[in-house]
Amino acid sequence: MRILFLTENYPPETNAAATRVSERAAYWVRDGHQVTVLTSAPNFPGGKLFAGWSNDWRQVSEMGGIKVVRVKTYIAPNEGFAKRILDFISFMISAFVAGLFEPKPDVVVATSPQFFAAIGGWALGAVRRVPFVFELGDLWPRSITAVGAMRDSILIRWLERLELFLYRRSAAVVALTRAFKADLTGRGIDPGKIAVVINGVDLPRYAPRPRDAALEAEWGLADKFVIGYVGTHGMAHGLINVLDAAERLCDAPRIRFLLVGSGAERQMLMDEAARRGLDNVVFGPPQPKERMPAVWSLCDVALIHLKDSPAFAEVIPSKMFEAMGMGLPLLLVAPRGEASHIVEADRAGLFVPAADPKGLAEAARILATDYGLRGRLAASSLAAAAGHTRERQAELFIQALSLVVAGKGPTEAGTIEG
Repeated sequence: MRILFLTENYPPETNAAATRVSERAAYWVRDGHQVTVLTSAPNFPGGKLFAGWSNDWRQVSEMGGIKVVRVKTYIAPNEGFAKRILDFISFMISAFVAGLFEPKPDVVVATSPQFFAAIGGWALGAVRRVPFVFELGDLWPRSITAVGAMRDSILIRWLERLELFLYRRSAAVVALTRAFKADLTGRGIDPGKIAVVINGVDLPRYAPRPRDAALEAEWGLADKFVIGYVGTHGMAHGLINVLDAAERLCDAPRIRFLLVGSGAERQMLMDEAARRGLDNVVFGPPQPKERMPAVWSLCDVALIHLKDSPAFAEVIPSKMFEAMGMGLPLLLVAPRGEASHIVEADRAGLFVPAADPKGLAEAARILATDYGLRGRLAASSLAAAAGHTRERQAELFIQALSLVVAGKGPTEAGTIEG
């Protein structure tokens, strides 16, 4: 099968979409499929080109057998609204134009969270006369209002109508959570065209390992109990709650919160931690993808953290599965929903409701002192990882694409959910 995939983010960027698309595509290529990715020059989330890269009209490379075509875009940091919209629209236009000059695919796929990439994918599918599949990674634009980046308005309602148009006009929707499918079905989208393929972990990359001694020394974490958050420090993550919890743990000098990554709120968090004198919060700079296992190795517990909003009850953070692959107990702080169901069903960690610093601090104390509990959670987390593999996800996604290319609904051969 010849697959043309639109995603604005791709390695060396390390956010969820970049990791998900690249790891899954590697399995497709392994199984004999041809994959071309249309993406932008790496700049996320800071809105600055990565060292050694340029923002050219067309750059072509091969990454692990995947043809990667990078197009010119208007680059903006992952904050605010107007400039990000210009960024999204510029990618939509550039990717559409670039896609016209690629060999004709069997199917065009585009991933959200920003669905302007999906508009480009739908238009390419229409012009090239091949099916278009929408991978639904986030209920955008709802998440815009959920993080407070924009209030409900005529523009938001117009974007929601455009969102529904794309769902209806796609040959299939591949949703990352069952809650996304339920939401779409409740808004009149045919459930027969919606497959569910949740996030997962690429197990060959992630496994339990000893602490990285050099990194431990560099960040001053020797002999510390480390609760690690690895990922974007954005408006969707509500990490100010971690600082509030850290203030309650100043009498527990062994406990450290490690926050590794970048994002719109990172500088604010660093400034606020310094203002409060929180030496139990350590900020690690963003790390390349190949360094993620080393970062996770420093952690005794993986912190998965989301903002207190009903919209995020439907989200399953991808880092949760990486931590499982590393054999780490999870500490999930989020609205109760799909992620909490997985953590509790797999007995992989503790759940604390979002925006509850007292609960987070108490859970940190329990995990730091109860070795037996921590060991049981870690063992269950590692065992559960085998049920959330990227390889299985790739297989399910290809099943959906194969049915679409054959002119069938993505669930015609049975429910695709995994």
